[in-house]
Amino acid sequence: MRVIVKIGSSIVASHEGLNEGRIQSLSADIAALSDTGCDVVIVSSGAVAAGLKKLGLKQRPKEIRLKQAAAAIGQSSLMWAYEKAFGGYGKKVAQVLLTREDISDRKRYVNSKNTLLALLEYGVIPVVNENDTVTVDEIKFGDNDRLAALVAALLGADRLVILSDVDGLYTADPGKSSSASLISTVTEITSGLKDIAGGQGSAVGTGGMYSKLLAAEMAMRSGIIVNIINGKRQGLLVSLLKGERHGTEFVPPKERLSAKKGWIAFGIRPKGSIVIDNGAKNALISKGKSLLPSGIISAGGGFETGDAVYCVDAAGVRIAKGLTNYSASEVEKIKGRKTTEIEGILGYKYSDEVIHRDNLVMLPKA
Repeated sequence: MRVIVKIGSSIVASHEGLNEGRIQSLSADIAALSDTGCDVVIVSSGAVAAGLKKLGLKQRPKEIRLKQAAAAIGQSSLMWAYEKAFGGYGKKVAQVLLTREDISDRKRYVNSKNTLLALLEYGVIPVVNENDTVTVDEIKFGDNDRLAALVAALLGADRLVILSDVDGLYTADPGKSSSASLISTVTEITSGLKDIAGGQGSAVGTGGMYSKLLAAEMAMRSGIIVNIINGKRQGLLVSLLKGERHGTEFVPPKERLSAKKGWIAFGIRPKGSIVIDNGAKNALISKGKSLLPSGIISAGGGFETGDAVYCVDAAGVRIAKGLTNYSASEVEKIKGRKTTEIEGILGYKYSDEVIHRDNLVMLPKA
């Protein structure tokens, strides 16, 4: 079994710096899982939070350069804490820092996967984090919940366990409502659930329950079971993997995205959009067809051949996402035309399809 364990800033750090006692207890649980033959990858926040105290800051700074400075000074402390904790159980750890480009670029995506798999083959526990020292908003994952879901899909994990500072997803904010009850099982992430989970992260972290729901939604489409449990209670992780029920479990549908389509859906950022007519919309949704130029109304975004784009209907609703065989300027020239006319219009033809079905992923309804 391969398990991704996402550890949030609020679990391992505070304004006082790293909570090394908590890191020690989590390491004991994860080492116990590893001893059973389970492949475990940690996605850990905490570098920026660890650096706040050293820089004399009381909350996450808004300036990118200060965030990067906090990450730079805190990352070494975070890894040293994990190194010491796991060393006590005879386990080796390795730091793996990723940026959005490592996932968006197909070659770097495969290289990242191979590196992580090699570490697991040697019995090493990778500790993954976003490379906050060099990232800017344009290439950020957004939060480590999303990064954890991407790593889970990248490695074809069986389970993603998100350690939170609450017991799971509730029907309302348990800190504000005495009638709030824990939701033990989720089979579909609806807009209603997203409304319940609305809200931002803590003063030392970026991810709240809403970001965890989005991460769960991503992982579920890749066929991965997701659990949100209380990371402050020792032993829950081991108990969960032994079959006990804790927190909220998200059960994926039987049909899962392939690794390639998972990368298209979540790994690569779209560079533009193609507006399609109702006939093309029906062909994509109901008939499982490719996108042909005859069903295209317009293109926007300045995308190039091979880029990811959204397919949207006339009302602007996103229907699908895929890799285009033609640039935006080329699509504008061949829109509404038959495939037999492409070569006559452009002077060449890459493909009959603007987006082939093999490179197209349907998006869930909002």
